[in-house]
Amino acid sequence: MAKEEKEKSRYSDEELEEFRLLIVAKLDKAKADLALLTEAFTGTNDNDISDTSPTFKVLEEGSQVLSKEENSQLAARQQKFIRDLEAALVRIQNKTYGICRVTGKLISKERLKAVPHATLSIEAKNKMTKKEPRISLPPDE
Repeated sequence: MAKEEKEKSRYSDEELEEFRLLIVAKLDKAKADLALLTEAFTGTNDNDISDTSPTFKVLEEGSQVLSKEENSQLAARQQKFIRDLEAALVRIQNKTYGICRVTGKLISKERLKAVPHATLSIEAKNKMTKKEPRISLPPDE
């Protein structure tokens, strides 16, 4: 019985390998997406407005600045996602992957398949969101 309890405290090597393959695939896609976002953000492609008439140039430049800012924000989020996935790979190597950092219990397989870089179980995540203070807005006058 002690062996059964031990198995429930972490995922098996086979399960960890399954998660590792899932994360590696997501990591490859995330890096490819980041490369596209970075290219769009830095404007390294030649699809600019230098050859258009001055009337449209002003409108296009405004749109281009907004688009670059959005791409910059998306790229930053993508970089964080990549770091989170890489950290998950380290946890797999350490055989601590899938263990909630708050409760110490196993995070469900369904959650890890949906969010492979998760470090919190649904239970812990719900507790954390309930503890966050809610901002009350003044009534409309």
